[in-house]
Amino acid sequence: MLHRPVRLTVVTALAVALAGVIAPTADARAGHPARAAVHAPPKHATAVGRGGAVTSVDANATRVGLRVLRHGGNAADAAVATAAALGVTEPYSSGIGGGGFFTFYNGRTGKVGTIDGRETAPAAMPHNAFIDPATGKPYNFTPELVTSGVSVGVPGSLATWKRALRRWGTWGLGQALKPATKLARRGFLVDQTFRQQTLDNKTRFAAFPATAKLFLRGGDAPAVGSVFRNRALARTYKLIAKRGTRVFYRGRIGHQIVRNVQHPRTSPGTTLPVPKGFMTARDLRRYRVINRAPTHVGYRGYDVYGMGPASSGGSTVGEALNILERFNVPGMNDVDALHHYLEASALAFADRGKYVGDPAYVNVPLAQLLSDQYAATRACLIDPTHALTKPVAAGDVNATGGCSARTAGRTAPDTENLNTTNLTVADRWGNVVEYTLTIEQTGGSGMVVPHRGFLLNNELTDFSAVYDPADPNRIDPGKRPRSSISPTIVLRGGKPFLALGSPGGSTIITTVLQILFNRLDRGITIQQAVAAPRASQRNTANVTAEQAFIDQWGSALGAYGHTFTAAGAPGTSAAEIGAATAIEFGPGHRLTAVAEPVRRGGGAAAVVRPAP
Repeated sequence: MLHRPVRLTVVTALAVALAGVIAPTADARAGHPARAAVHAPPKHATAVGRGGAVTSVDANATRVGLRVLRHGGNAADAAVATAAALGVTEPYSSGIGGGGFFTFYNGRTGKVGTIDGRETAPAAMPHNAFIDPATGKPYNFTPELVTSGVSVGVPGSLATWKRALRRWGTWGLGQALKPATKLARRGFLVDQTFRQQTLDNKTRFAAFPATAKLFLRGGDAPAVGSVFRNRALARTYKLIAKRGTRVFYRGRIGHQIVRNVQHPRTSPGTTLPVPKGFMTARDLRRYRVINRAPTHVGYRGYDVYGMGPASSGGSTVGEALNILERFNVPGMNDVDALHHYLEASALAFADRGKYVGDPAYVNVPLAQLLSDQYAATRACLIDPTHALTKPVAAGDVNATGGCSARTAGRTAPDTENLNTTNLTVADRWGNVVEYTLTIEQTGGSGMVVPHRGFLLNNELTDFSAVYDPADPNRIDPGKRPRSSISPTIVLRGGKPFLALGSPGGSTIITTVLQILFNRLDRGITIQQAVAAPRASQRNTANVTAEQAFIDQWGSALGAYGHTFTAAGAPGTSAAEIGAATAIEFGPGHRLTAVAEPVRRGGGAAAVVRPAP
């Protein structure tokens, strides 16, 4: 059931919970060596038990969510509290300066609902916003577009949290923000990932005084093992808890956001151009999250629910699964199965590029894209022994039979960045949350709102840079850029079987698809499916893959005509694809919560009552 306890009980429980969220610590400036009282919570990539579970990329955030569950909160409450904590410990991937997509399974009704909290383009944003007036050509993606006011979309995360709590939660927003407020004030231990991400953005962060003051104290990134505190964010959370979201969308925080976007304050010595943006106070006042119907496909006896447009996640994952279902993939050997996975992904990505955008601006033929009849017209293009020449063309969604689109196509421009964050939560009442949130680029736009402690997104770079009226992802005022975020919930017999999601830009789609393929078709455990080496075929000539995948399967798949390129240089975060989280639901209410064992420094999974 959807748990709604008496509010007085929740407040009392919250006070108890907050007492232990972070161990007390002596006051010390951010970046200085850690005092003994601040401890890094243990990280476990897998946790098995009952009573509820939380999994995320960060152990502090997972601990916050777990404490909410243990003190009476439900999955929605815990998800919002965890997301707010990730805004503290994963500020380069998430936070109230960004947006995301929230998927919820209601244990009482058995229904799946979703919230679209995607950022929107300002009303004054012109079609040529990404064209340099000095040259008449698109701005360079890096550094001009990613480090700019012009790339900042109207944020949706805070409105998403409010909507999720009102629709499904039992706690108020102020209560849900308290653990993260305490975490921001008392601090957390800096790990190598946090330091490296700061160093990777050092030139961008140094371009803005407010950002440099927060993340580059003394001119350097915080040292590994030091305590990082964000008291400005703690004050911001506290103000929102007291005044509500109006202070963000209609009040003083919103006005500061607008000033920062329209007139970015840069350091005197920076050489970065930092184009100005178009956001106004009216854009913030008019922002709304949207309750959307989830996408749904049946797959080998499972019901797979995902996020609808403006996300392309649910449609592309769903179409690829429908294509795969035309084949006896579970009966194939591993190499044949992987060949079909790569081909189905390429075909679905071709259709994503042609058809999917913000449904308020584009007529997205979602029913056709997710129909078994259409999948059959795409599946018949797959040669079981040889890879199609990429890019393949999009299909004709109005086709009634035969093979759709045998001609060559083109690859849709892909500017989605790889760093986002994801969390999965389940509670003892059967509610489930899959939530992916983002500020786009690692470090977003690079701009911290002065005295507020959070980075602004650069999500509008997800639009196509050059305006084409036929492009579903063209720039339009007020529009949501196409996303690949794919929070997915799988039911079996009407009950949760699996919830999963991942960061990773457009590789989110292939990461979720490959995990589903590994778990449902290849029959490996969810732990193995999350950890397995990844390959991402997004309708490109070469398959982007982790080196471990290339080493294991490259030669065998090369015989089919697949060619591979490494995702990134060895030893860098770019070499990794995704950082997934998942919870599988077993007999007797047994939960298996899984996080990445290695990628992005390894995630953290926890359960309320661990199995003996």
